[in-house]
Amino acid sequence: MLGQKIATRPISGRETVEEMLGNAFPAFVGRQVRDGYRVIKKMAKEDSAVVFTMSGAMTPADLGASCVVPLVRSGFIDVLATTGANLYHDVHRLIGKELFAVNPAHGDLDYRKKETIRIYDIGFDESVLLDTDRLFSWLLSQEPYQTSMTTPEFHYQLGMDLAELLRKKGKKPEESNSLLVQCALNEVPVFCGAPQDGSIFLNAVKLARMARLGGAEFKFSLDLARDVYEFSALHYYAKHHCSKKLSVIVAGGGVPKNYSLQPEPMLSQILFVDVDGYDYDVQICDANVDNGALSSCTAGEGHTWGKTSAECVEKFSQYVHCDVTAVLPWYVNALLASGLRKTPRKLMLHKEEAVALLDSKVKAKMPALKKTLEFK
Repeated sequence: MLGQKIATRPISGRETVEEMLGNAFPAFVGRQVRDGYRVIKKMAKEDSAVVFTMSGAMTPADLGASCVVPLVRSGFIDVLATTGANLYHDVHRLIGKELFAVNPAHGDLDYRKKETIRIYDIGFDESVLLDTDRLFSWLLSQEPYQTSMTTPEFHYQLGMDLAELLRKKGKKPEESNSLLVQCALNEVPVFCGAPQDGSIFLNAVKLARMARLGGAEFKFSLDLARDVYEFSALHYYAKHHCSKKLSVIVAGGGVPKNYSLQPEPMLSQILFVDVDGYDYDVQICDANVDNGALSSCTAGEGHTWGKTSAECVEKFSQYVHCDVTAVLPWYVNALLASGLRKTPRKLMLHKEEAVALLDSKVKAKMPALKKTLEFK
């Protein structure tokens, strides 16, 4: 079937980014970029709840500051799922450390001799890590952390403590470009599907082992079962209470993508609670779809697991085969310039309400759930 006619207009140099996306990206990956923005704009128009996932070294590349923080401040992002590494690196600049452009072909043996850490074409002194470790070790040893927490509770506490640290330095937390700080101030839950895979948790491991060897008492722990249930509860709450529509923007694939798509099978497959899956789905990732990895899983493949709705697959999904750093800034600029605004959901304030709502549905399924404990 023939679709939209391909007919562009000569670029004048006076176009907005949104106009460029609509006119000058008619085919191939360019069309994927164009249609990805079309779906994202639809999310905003429909006032959908949005889960944003971010993997890869996005905070070292400062996309946290340039792209994600503006979306948090504007109320576009309702839930953030990312890696422990991104949240760790988020803090470097907050404590006055600097990252620099480097030549990836310079020679890693020489970089190591000079105590320079390299993330492809980003470099920084090893002392940046050591000073950041000291900060997290100090924070985690404080009283508020001596309890069991979910990752949103943990990251909220970190964000509020970092905001207070900025105040003590005479700075305004509201002006900070830290993801942890801005998500805390804007009541955006921050989930991490593999918290042990990052240096924030490595500092927790150090403190826990020191306690076992005679050091100060350390009671911090992460309740991962409650973490998964809370994320599932927020999904159900968004779909059936606060917005009726649920969207996901996947920036980079990886664990954050899987963790953000996992609540659907958790609800329908495990708890027998009906859910239709995501209504809108945009993925920006350079993974090939034929390698079987979750990073490359399309909305259509996700539909077979109940993760996306049929309408999402047919009308409101787009896989953009591209490096996130090459596309996301254009999307953010076009979206903010369009004047479209969503309702800030501030879901950190509604976690308990969401859990209570899901509990009521799970209780009704208890007879059926008890039967799943039998195996013959």
